Amino acid sequence: MTVIWLSRASRKLKPSPFSFLLTQSISDPLSLISKVNPKLSEVSHKPTTIHPKISETKFSFSNNRWLGDVHSAKKFYRSNLNAYFFGICTSSGSLEGANNGGKQRDNEKQLSWIDLYLPKSVRPYAHLARLDKPIGTWLLAWPCMWSITLATSPGHLPDFKMMLLFGCGSFLLRGAGCTVNDLLDRDIDTKVERTRLRPVASGLLTPFQGLSFLGFQLFLGLGILLQLNNYSRVLGASSLLLVFSYPLMKRLTFWPQAFLGLTFNWGALLGWTAVHGSLDPAIVLPLYSAGVLWTLVYDTIYAHQDKEDDLKVGVKSTALRFGDLTKNWVTGFGIACISSLALSGYNADIGWPFYPFLMAASGQMAWQIWTVDLSSRADCNRKFVSNKWFGALVYSGILFGRLAS
Repeated sequence: MTVIWLSRASRKLKPSPFSFLLTQSISDPLSLISKVNPKLSEVSHKPTTIHPKISETKFSFSNNRWLGDVHSAKKFYRSNLNAYFFGICTSSGSLEGANNGGKQRDNEKQLSWIDLYLPKSVRPYAHLARLDKPIGTWLLAWPCMWSITLATSPGHLPDFKMMLLFGCGSFLLRGAGCTVNDLLDRDIDTKVERTRLRPVASGLLTPFQGLSFLGFQLFLGLGILLQLNNYSRVLGASSLLLVFSYPLMKRLTFWPQAFLGLTFNWGALLGWTAVHGSLDPAIVLPLYSAGVLWTLVYDTIYAHQDKEDDLKVGVKSTALRFGDLTKNWVTGFGIACISSLALSGYNADIGWPFYPFLMAASGQMAWQIWTVDLSSRADCNRKFVSNKWFGALVYSGILFGRLAS
């Protein structure tokens, strides 16, 4: 009835191309989206028919009226409506197609707060640093927070200033790591569906602009590092070797996720030294090992998003190495991770509240592994992002355990 009413209204009023588009969007929104943006047309959908009187409508442009047919009208509004409908359909990530077995088409670029609120000149740099994807900062920051809190004197709260410094450092170093990764991988990113629209790969930023931005990020990070003791300065600076070499590992080995674990969990070593000025291997090494094993779990799941593209491009990952045995492997990594965390807490004489929280974290990790659909990019990403809660549960256990010590 809505379509018929709009058809009659369009004859009474001066016809406009937008009235045609609005009518079709109501009668068959996916059909309209596929016409406006062909990239989103990979949807198995029954052919639809527009009300015959509307489909025959011609438009003219005389005295501020449109000249031309329906095709011209759609072409005229494409530049404006394309972004509008693209934003609507990708915000839910729910388009499904028969060509990919009903899997979600979640690999298209989505609009974020960066595109909506930041100045146009700043947006490429914000995307380069992944400011709209804070999960990387969380995953980098949690091992730092674990270590700082574990190093705190029994019965006391951790140093808030120290945690703030490490939080800011995690934010900056994660952004710098993304910049390094995009600069070194720009030839690969153009061939991978999920990464082809990154600023350097797409040409929004030149390599020189990316390198200049990297220098700015590292300069800010240096300001934070200089506020720590000398032991921590040397230890922190040495992590740059890992940061710069990690992107190359996917070309050399099927275990780049292990190398990422060594890089991302360096804060487990650094947090302790920032408090004590030295390392306690009995406590810190099991904590660091737990972080590396945790990374092997979540980044292997994450790598399953790109396994088809990785095969085409010729890069390696644990997702390709493990294949159908992925869940068996990551289960083993998960058990070893929890065991290492328990050993670190035991050696630190932490209080009993640590262990119930550790059991809860174990449940969260088990949920990830058992329920993840490794053939679904959307589900792999959801499980990957959920690891911020694993980190939060472990941190809560360390905090309450240290207060109860």
